[in-house]
Amino acid sequence: MSEMATRRIPLEKFVDLKVDYAFKRLFGNENNKSLTVYFLNAILNRTGNNAIKEVSFMSQEFSGEHRDDKQSRLDVLVKTQENIAINIEIQLSNQHDMVKRTLYYWSKIYTSELKKGFGYHTLRPTITINICNFSLFKQTDAYHTSFHLYEDDGKFRIDDVLEIHFIEMNKFIRQWFHNKLNPLDNELAGWLLFLGVVDGRKKKIYKEIYLALEELAMSDKRIKDALTIWQELSQSPEEYYAYESRLKYILDEEAKIEDAKYYAEKDGVVKGIKQGIEQGEKKKQQEIALKMLQKKIDLETVAEFTELTLDEINKLKEQLD
Repeated sequence: MSEMATRRIPLEKFVDLKVDYAFKRLFGNENNKSLTVYFLNAILNRTGNNAIKEVSFMSQEFSGEHRDDKQSRLDVLVKTQENIAINIEIQLSNQHDMVKRTLYYWSKIYTSELKKGFGYHTLRPTITINICNFSLFKQTDAYHTSFHLYEDDGKFRIDDVLEIHFIEMNKFIRQWFHNKLNPLDNELAGWLLFLGVVDGRKKKIYKEIYLALEELAMSDKRIKDALTIWQELSQSPEEYYAYESRLKYILDEEAKIEDAKYYAEKDGVVKGIKQGIEQGEKKKQQEIALKMLQKKIDLETVAEFTELTLDEINKLKEQLD
């Protein structure tokens, strides 16, 4: 298939689907519900009778319970035909709180399912999926990791209520270029190609990934449909403006965090130097005070000359005695 067979705009004009706004427009849109189902089944490895067949989009708002909590807005929140809640979060930049924030969101969704007057047995499993544009776990090279509640020694599950997935896109792209992934045999890899083509932060395009995606579209109508919708989204002036505004906001916030770290470190160095000088001056004053005390000079004169307090001088005098 030639590049122009499905693509009518330059690759540089495609939106980065790792930006939450663009991701939600493709996978959190009622009109594209079938794509959401395919994507979820690929991540959760659900097939046959166990497959997700239908989802309904839920409200994404969760208000904070604490004074300094901000209003939490989830990226994509759905409920399956089995009444299982699934939250998908996309994170472009590393704010070093992903795991704790994930557990917080999971707990909010899980507890919100308990209706007044109903028993705890009515609580259904809650699944959280996190797609990260950064490395999260140094313990593994796997780009997809999943977590449940297990007993420490026997490794058996206490319950299925908690299921958390992490997808680390930089590990995925690294494995892709090392020829370790075949989207024809790995359905999740095929869908993740969509997220790997454009890097909005670095203004980088992976043409090889796009060509692989286009080739996959020849044999998979679902991929072809998603490719068409992605292109239409990227072609819309209104959508592209909203996407660029969101990307700029994310990058600006990231820059503010980096600036704050820089000035905090710089301030720490300055404070350290100042503290060192002060400690050096203090030691010098103490040495002078000891010499004056050895010469039997009265305490008031020592205090006046060294600017040490009488209490400090008395402690030095005790050392001599």
